[in-house]
Amino acid sequence: MSFNCGIVGLPNIGKSTLFNALTQSSAAEAANYPFCTIEPNIGKVPIRDQRLKQIAAIAGSEKIIYNQLEVVDIAGLVKGASKGEGLGNKFLSHIREVDAIVHLLRCFTDDNISHVHSKIDPISDAEVVEMELVLADIDSIEKRLPQLEKKAKQGDKELKRQLDLMQEVLTTLKLGKPARSLEHIDKDEMKLLQLLTTKPVMYVCNVEDTNILAGNELSKKVEKMAEENKSKFYCISAKLEAEIANL
Repeated sequence: MSFNCGIVGLPNIGKSTLFNALTQSSAAEAANYPFCTIEPNIGKVPIRDQRLKQIAAIAGSEKIIYNQLEVVDIAGLVKGASKGEGLGNKFLSHIREVDAIVHLLRCFTDDNISHVHSKIDPISDAEVVEMELVLADIDSIEKRLPQLEKKAKQGDKELKRQLDLMQEVLTTLKLGKPARSLEHIDKDEMKLLQLLTTKPVMYVCNVEDTNILAGNELSKKVEKMAEENKSKFYCISAKLEAEIANL
């Protein structure tokens, strides 16, 4: 079964650079202005499982075909995206199609690279993106609830259970929390709701190459946030990785 992940974040933080590094290409244009990416860039990354070499040797196979991870470079999101601001509608439609989210956060300072909020604050940046996804999910559920409530009144127990689930999720979303925070709900059941905030998130801090191993003050704040959210966390230098990939 194929698996894909979408690289998301505010505009102009290195998403296309990270995409080029992961896919070892120059397919995505990286420029110092917001919304350089409009339509998503899509690339494939082979998942090299060394066990396949052993299996191929035993089976006498001359060719090894690795599973592939599809990586999607999605347009930058801005505050108000859930209401159509910026490229909000495009962003939300593209993120609905991915299985997981790679949330890239700018954790480096460079006066030559502008920031849409004119300050480097990865926690605030993360909250902007997360809140827009929460607001989009609230809108999605509120549009579906009336019809489900009407059908549930006819006595269908399964529909009543779905209604209760949707109402519980809506209550959580209105508290500003993502649907995935409801850990007691079965993941397969949650997937059926087709919400943005049910998708697993990995936070990736884009740092200077000297901070890859130890991180910096900004990335440590993100690491703490990731631990609280029970999410994965990594530090990378997207620029350095892209340069290495293109050697």
